[in-house]
Amino acid sequence: MSNIELNDKKIQILTVAEKLFSDKGFEGTSIRDISKHAKINIAMVSYYFGSKDKLLESLILYKTADLKLQIESLQHEDLHPLDKVNKLVEIYINRINCNRGIFRVLHFELASKKREESLTAFTELKKGNLKSLESIIKEGQSKGIFRKDVIIPLITPTIMGTFFHFHMNKSFFEELLNLNTETLYNDYIKNSLTKHIQQTIKALLVYEN
Repeated sequence: MSNIELNDKKIQILTVAEKLFSDKGFEGTSIRDISKHAKINIAMVSYYFGSKDKLLESLILYKTADLKLQIESLQHEDLHPLDKVNKLVEIYINRINCNRGIFRVLHFELASKKREESLTAFTELKKGNLKSLESIIKEGQSKGIFRKDVIIPLITPTIMGTFFHFHMNKSFFEELLNLNTETLYNDYIKNSLTKHIQQTIKALLVYEN
């Protein structure tokens, strides 16, 4: 399903599936559960997506396609390489934070290694995003701004890992940092956490003075 046409019914099914997968896990959710919550005939769900694995693949592509486009277009913006990297961090954190449900599902599904085939599309997407990141870093290296010894494939896990550690320990950080409403929590991610990650990535990329 590299490019399924999404109608309202398909989007309705994907939205319900994301919530159920996130709440109950992929294994704990059946096509019957999805059809019941989406109020759509079970045969129609199967007709649109075939299997639960294919539905997961469709959900991943639906939720991450705009991330790919944003990162690809960032390469061609007329910005200083470090500004591009800062913007890249913003894009990643914003997309993950808006789609915590699907990224949580992916985190567990990738760790389980049971569904590598249905996650092939996600692997291809990650390879594409890595290529875009490489071109931004290499531009900075060619201009003498970024270090030559940067391990580029470790940049994305540094961004994601910091976010996920923060999010997986949400109640701890809410209490520690007095983030007692969802708005305060999201504002902290958007401002303080994003800035911290940008500073971390800058420290990895830029020559020390």
